[in-house]
Amino acid sequence: MSGSIRARAGEAVPAGRLAALLLGTTMLAGLPAPVFAQSAEEGDAQQQAQPQPPAAAETIRSITVVGAERLEAQTILSYIRLRVGEEYTSTAADAALKDLGATELFSNFSIRNDAGSVVINVTENPVINRIILEGNKRLKNDKIVPEIKLSARQIFTRSKVRADVARIIELYKRQGRFAATVEPKMVQLPQNRVDIVFEINEGPKSKVRQINIIGNEEFSDGELRSEMVTKQARWHRFFSSNTSYDPDRLAFDQQKLRQFYLTEGYADFRVVSAVAELTPDKRDFIITYVVEEGDRYKFGDVSVESQLRDFDSDRMTANLPMKAGDWYDAKMVEDTVEQMTELAGTFGYAFAEVQPRFDRSREDLTMKVNFVIRDAPRVYVERVDVNGNTLTQDKVVRREFRIAEGDAFNSLQVKRTTARINSLGYFQENFEVAQAEGSQPDRIVLEANVEEQPTGELQLSAGFSSLERFILSASIRQRNFRGRGQTVGFSVNWSRYSRAASVSFTEPYLFDKNISAGVDIYRRDFNSFNYYSSNRNRTFEQSTTGFSLRAGVPLTEYISLIGSYTLNFDDISLDPNVYFSDFDGDGIRTCEPLYAGRYLCEAVGKRTSSILGVSLVYNSLDSRLRPTRGSNMSLTTEFAGLGGSVKYARVRGKAARYWPMGSGFIFSVAAEGGAIHSLGGNEEPGTDGVILTDRFQLGEPQIRGFDIRGVGPRVLRQQYVDDENGDPVLITDRKRVIDDALGGRMYYLGRAELEIPLGTGAREMGLRPSIFVDAGALFSVTRPQLQDNPNGLQQRDTDGNLLYIERVANTDGTFSNVITTNPLAADGITANTASIIPNSRFKEIFLGDSAMPRVSIGIGVNWNSPFGPFRIDFSRVLRKEPGDDTKSFSFNVGTQF
Repeated sequence: MSGSIRARAGEAVPAGRLAALLLGTTMLAGLPAPVFAQSAEEGDAQQQAQPQPPAAAETIRSITVVGAERLEAQTILSYIRLRVGEEYTSTAADAALKDLGATELFSNFSIRNDAGSVVINVTENPVINRIILEGNKRLKNDKIVPEIKLSARQIFTRSKVRADVARIIELYKRQGRFAATVEPKMVQLPQNRVDIVFEINEGPKSKVRQINIIGNEEFSDGELRSEMVTKQARWHRFFSSNTSYDPDRLAFDQQKLRQFYLTEGYADFRVVSAVAELTPDKRDFIITYVVEEGDRYKFGDVSVESQLRDFDSDRMTANLPMKAGDWYDAKMVEDTVEQMTELAGTFGYAFAEVQPRFDRSREDLTMKVNFVIRDAPRVYVERVDVNGNTLTQDKVVRREFRIAEGDAFNSLQVKRTTARINSLGYFQENFEVAQAEGSQPDRIVLEANVEEQPTGELQLSAGFSSLERFILSASIRQRNFRGRGQTVGFSVNWSRYSRAASVSFTEPYLFDKNISAGVDIYRRDFNSFNYYSSNRNRTFEQSTTGFSLRAGVPLTEYISLIGSYTLNFDDISLDPNVYFSDFDGDGIRTCEPLYAGRYLCEAVGKRTSSILGVSLVYNSLDSRLRPTRGSNMSLTTEFAGLGGSVKYARVRGKAARYWPMGSGFIFSVAAEGGAIHSLGGNEEPGTDGVILTDRFQLGEPQIRGFDIRGVGPRVLRQQYVDDENGDPVLITDRKRVIDDALGGRMYYLGRAELEIPLGTGAREMGLRPSIFVDAGALFSVTRPQLQDNPNGLQQRDTDGNLLYIERVANTDGTFSNVITTNPLAADGITANTASIIPNSRFKEIFLGDSAMPRVSIGIGVNWNSPFGPFRIDFSRVLRKEPGDDTKSFSFNVGTQF
């Protein structure tokens, strides 16, 4: 007896078919039996074989493997149950074929029996050379490859390819792309190797085209849709990611609907069904909710039953926010339970349980609620554990705890501890102090399970600012130096109008005491400018070199007192070739007010400022980086005159408050103001005791809608030019007027801003739009002595003699201009030119010294872009004073704002 059976990889040949093949191998009169084989292409033809009587079983004398390349013959034989010396039967051959197919190692295989000599022919599956993804743009390779089970140097099998296709499609479904398709292809290579190519057609993101609600009578579809997280795809929601279909979000929206109805008193509300149907083009979904509203309930009797000795049941009942007869509100009940639990925690009952008991009456549609505060022991802190910190020292975390080992448990102190550790910025976001049961029922263990994150910052940036043109900056800062909580930093900044370098160090706990200390050493060079013909013209240059020492102590949990000492060396200068005259007899060059203006000339020179300051600070913000709730207030007084050449007293106050408005909206208000008073003694008429560089300035970016130093007192110098008849004509075009901001001794500023949430995608990009209202004013400066000189002013020397310019020939053939008091040249005939100050025909106007508020409104966007923080504002000024410089558009890239 002899026979042959062949099957395709991954396909088990049915026993009936194998029996038919074997029954057709009957021997004929001493002739060899014909060979019957089954391959992937011959399956149907073999089914036509006619059954024959069963042949007698033969003993297997030998088993030979043919076609193996990578696998050893002995390895292949180990997969099957045929053995030499055993009988060869159709059942045994069928089982061997199934075993070979189960290995998924072969693309084709067959078994042939020739009078007890069994030959197994195999064709091995190819080896995968590489996996190639094509067409994936929305999901990059690093997102797909980890999900694929096939990899290079593995054995190719069709079942694994099908599984990987299903995994890739599932990834796209999670992204809301239900129309995505994946077509696998195999590229044959030499040496029985293949490349597997997954051709991906991502398709569009499946949106929610329509949300239908059936069964609602009390509330409109629009009201209910507004409560859902999922939104209908509309053109104005192009930034939102909530318009894509998400099965998890569908279940969440059902809970949102239930919560809404429960807050409105519909205690029997339920969602009967929620069905999402994919449109025929597989692009969008249509979601249909079937709801049953039920009856609306009111509160019945509400009471508190306290089993804690520190809580009086009757008194707590009287203070409940809900009263009998009010519409039932499940959210109010939930909030009340939370407040009672927190209140119990502040009294040391960490494990107190507040259980609301409901008694629903369907007859009069009332809901009685009884809040039961179960008895619990007062709890004490057994120990505080700090886990997970590898760099940060334990003491840095422990000193932020507002509750110590052995203290009575207080939930408010635990929450405050969580906020303080979060504000360090050393650990993971949303850190919380964990609570665990102690060794006894009245003991609790507080655990700070931290996950450290990098605290070093290296920033190299270049940008463009509408204020300062090109900006280059570099800084390095370590906020947790050596794990001690210290901050060290170095920074340099360069732009067209300013340059600065600084080194700083801060120790938040000096000598492990609750005293902060710090020092800053800096050098700042600033070039001021005015506007003329839409161009910026440099006026004065101010160089400041100095240092500042500071120390702070907490007075309470939220209030700190900070003292500081600052020593500055200032050098204020003007270009002598532009603003100075040297026409006195001694050749000394002095600042000429007709060139620069009186206040600039008063500021010129070198000064030393020795400043002693003290600040009272209140801070309850939940985050120093991006606050969403809390307040921040400060009052600072400074006294300059403890040595040095400058004497003044200055006071400034700031306050800000943040409120989360729900759904991601954050509303904030801020106000600030200040005043400075000279302590230098009597002032000359037309002069101000506070020099220009010490006064306050107001404009962009403090108050949007106005240009830099665009608010407050200023002098406009309007030039006279000759008309065609030689008569002087005054230029009043603002773009051709020299504008010098004088600053003020008093200012105030207020701001209200609402941050608007965007979709998840926009939030991940760091986009934070807002609308704002700004108002403020800068005022109180001594009115300067103005000049009005339409005919020009000829200069004189110190004796009052008129000065002239004589053109004199030099020995080398060149000419020089010589100042002389002689109206005629040396020849006694040629008239010398009168020495006139350039642009001396002008008229000065003093404007802007008003305490009336300037008001602007606008929209802005903050963007934490890959190349640095970006801020853009569009503003409209509602109220201004004559002389103010407005600006409707501004942006800032590549530097902090």
